Amino acid sequence: MYYSVRGEVIHLSAGVAVVECGGVGYKCLTTMNTQKNLRIGDEAMLFTHLNVREDAMELFGFSTQEELATFKTLIGVSGVGPKVALAILSALTPQQISMAVATGDVKTITLAQGVGKKLAQRIILELKDKFKLGDGEIVSQGSGAAQAVDTGNIAKAIEALGVLGYSAADVSPFITTLDSSLPVEKLIGETLKMMGRG
Repeated sequence: MYYSVRGEVIHLSAGVAVVECGGVGYKCLTTMNTQKNLRIGDEAMLFTHLNVREDAMELFGFSTQEELATFKTLIGVSGVGPKVALAILSALTPQQISMAVATGDVKTITLAQGVGKKLAQRIILELKDKFKLGDGEIVSQGSGAAQAVDTGNIAKAIEALGVLGYSAADVSPFITTLDSSLPVEKLIGETLKMMGRG
């Protein structure tokens, strides 16, 4: 029903952003990652999803179409409601979620508040066909046509780190924060440095 809202951000609180459009304030439930991009008094555009229940209508807003698409994919998993999907997208970026699903990384998904091991395993099981590792990138099968989620050399670096004895679960939280266009050797070096500091 609502594709997006654009206007002045008039209120921010934990998990909530209110955007005023034409004199009407739209309360959008949102992620911490989206909220990082918002400032009270600034203009913003949020891509939205309207969730209708028997007792409520809730509007969810996201700063990117990629985040919205990942949200819609997550709520398609049995046992994952909108609130859980928001928690996952607050803890992880869409790229980190794609990588975790593609590599079967339960540990990374459980970083989200309220997501236990069993639910993380179900998410991976139900979405593994939608996020597959291709040639150095993750191929998402969502919305009919396949889309490439650019991970550059990250998949190759994770594979190389696996040879060194590191699991995808160990390295994903670090390597997915790096620029995917970096050379494989640089990605490996930077990941090992961050893991050493951690």
